[in-house]
Amino acid sequence: MILLLRHAKSAWGDPGLNDIDRPLNRRGERAAEVVADYIVMNAPRPDTILCSTAVRTRQTLAPLVHRLTSPAPPIALEKGLYLASENALLQRLQALPDDICTVLLIGHNEGIGELAQSLAKSGPLAALGALHEKFPTGALAVIRTPDRRWCDLARGTGELVSFVRPRDLLPEQRG
Repeated sequence: MILLLRHAKSAWGDPGLNDIDRPLNRRGERAAEVVADYIVMNAPRPDTILCSTAVRTRQTLAPLVHRLTSPAPPIALEKGLYLASENALLQRLQALPDDICTVLLIGHNEGIGELAQSLAKSGPLAALGALHEKFPTGALAVIRTPDRRWCDLARGTGELVSFVRPRDLLPEQRG
């Protein structure tokens, strides 16, 4: 299983900050909390977590780490995931060791949304439609993959199990 999570909504208030250093805004912090709750209650527990080194991705990860029961899965903060392309993200997943069953990857658009779309060839029509419409900040795609080696992971081989956006979980996030 692959859990693809786009960082929650970030702040743009400080024009002097480098993009990688932008934090979550208040709405993003709340979205990260409810998505963390959703993952703990409704998604398979990750065996490993891959996360971009950007401040906003690490802040999106933090509430989940606090909610996971001990021991927490290994977490790799990887600079190469920062603004990575679909192809780079796919290659990173293909490099996973085969003893990993479920991975959580926290990254950025456009790459994370494009990867979710390219992997998910089937699934609930409404969820697939929402996924192809937009992969907004804080959104989570859960994709079931064939039982085979990670190096064999290919586009069009996954099934979208669920696609959840913060607005689906928080009424005040709609709009």
